[in-house]
Formats: sequence, C-alpha cells, structure tokens
Amino acid sequence: MDVTPGTGGGPVVDELAQAFEVERPRLVRIAYATLGSLAEAEDCVQEAWLRLRGLDDPGEIRDLPAYLVRIVGRLALDALGSARARRERYVGTWLPEPLVGDASPAADPADRVTMDEQISMAMLVVMESLSPAERTAFLLHDVFGVPFDEVAEVVGRSAVAVRQLASRARRHVAEGRPRFPPTADEQRVLVTAFLSACQNGDLDGLMEILAPEVVLRGDGGGKVSTVPRVIRGADEVAAAMLAFSGVPALNGVRAPELRVTTINGAPGVVARGIDGHLSVAAITVDAGRIVAVDVIRNPDKLTTVQELDAG
Repeated sequence: MDVTPGTGGGPVVDELAQAFEVERPRLVRIAYATLGSLAEAEDCVQEAWLRLRGLDDPGEIRDLPAYLVRIVGRLALDALGSARARRERYVGTWLPEPLVGDASPAADPADRVTMDEQISMAMLVVMESLSPAERTAFLLHDVFGVPFDEVAEVVGRSAVAVRQLASRARRHVAEGRPRFPPTADEQRVLVTAFLSACQNGDLDGLMEILAPEVVLRGDGGGKVSTVPRVIRGADEVAAAMLAFSGVPALNGVRAPELRVTTINGAPGVVARGIDGHLSVAAITVDAGRIVAVDVIRNPDKLTTVQELDAG
C-alpha cells in the first residue's frame, strides 16, 4: 500500500480511509464469525481503524489486508474471551445474532459463497463449544483462507500448534455439520412447507418434515418469552411450534405474521408473534428433513431486521 505519512486530516487520511473501507466487509465477517454478534464485530473493526489511523507511518505497511486481518482477528479473539464469560450469566439459551436479509455485511460474490456455505447459524452454534483459540484458528484458516503462519500471529502460538488447533476444530465442526445439506432451492421448499404447516396448524405436515431427532432452541435474553429449555424430538418440537403459531386452524386464534427470508445466507423465517414481538427462526436441514430450529427473540439481536411488510 502506498500511503504517504502525514498528520491531521486531508488527502492522506482520505486515501487511508478509502483503502480501509475496501477491506471493511471482510473484516466485519471475520469478527462476526468469531463473536456471533454484529454489533461487537463492528466495534472490533472500528477499533482496528483507530489503530491504523494512529500509526505514525501507515506507508510502512506492505500488505494492508493481511495487517488488518491480524488486527481484527486478535481484537475479536480478545473480545470472545470476555463475551464467553458474559454468556455464562446469560438468561436462558444464548444464540448468535442472526444476519437477516440485507443485514448481512456486503460482500463480493466469492466471499458471499464462503459466508453462505460456512457461517450458517448451525455452524455458529456448533462453534460455541470450541475454545476461543480453536475457533479463531479454524475460522481464519479454513473459512477465510488465512495462512497458518499469519494465524499463528493472531493466536500467539506456533504455526504447528495452530495447525493442531484447526485440525481439532475441523473434526468437531464436521461432527455437527449436516452430512447431506440441501441446495438453496431444497432449503426454501422445506422452509416454505414449515411455515405453511405452522400457519395452518398442520401437525401431520410438520411431522413429515421434522427429523425424529430435531431440536428447538429459543433465545429471548430474559426480555421476551421463549421456550425455557432446549426441546428435543419431533413430537415436542411440533407441539411447541404450533403453540407459538396459535394453531388458528384448531382454536381460531389469530396467527402471527410470518414470511420466508434469508438468514445467514440460507432461507429461514421471520415472524411477528401473537405477543407482538419479532422472532427469527434459522432452519437447519439434513437429508431432506429439518434437524434444528433456532429461534432468536431477544430484541437486542434483531435491531437490523426489516419490518415484515418490507420483504
């Protein structure tokens, strides 16, 4: 990068800011994938800008993208440590903040594919069981293509140790990843059928598309009602979803507003429940059936969700 050192504002800072903005979308994705929070990710990226802006001579940076990835990766890793401590005190089940529709950070087509295929809600949930170092090593190398020697600088360990961290994380992630994931079209068909069954109180229809081992998780953050525990099994999940939907076909209760949208790159559901609160349901599909429904209701995590009539 060719940036002439200078002080104050003006053309030099403007040039530096423009170069930073080119890298910002990827930096936000890295921090978000590490933290599961868009707000915290943006804080990390803003701090990276302040550090870059505060350098005496930014022109000495030979590879600005690599430099910024290292800075953001380290900031996100540090933030993850304190975030995990806060999550231990979280009321109820903690789920990542969803990226809904246009809430997803802008990306070029190549990076968008990476985001869609790797940083799904299911993947973020699986990665919660990894150590911060394992999560960082896996994400930076396997998802974002950062060489191991550069990942080592972020994690503060040798390249050999980082390879081992990534290998352990990779095996764990593979165990939690759908073995037979759907195409986008297959996912949309199943999500549409799920939404229709919920709207119509169709228990048989739900049972046809739910896997026997399906799990339902809900995150209300102690601020809105949700399922009080992880619910397992098709019978219990179907009953819970119909209860949430009001089962209008059975008892005449007005159904919530629901629509299919994009959540972390895959079709899911956004709803305004009969209690008036927004909900986002990320759907995980494996071998043609729904294996997980993750419902985020905490309003602090849904501030970027557009109103239902906008989509």
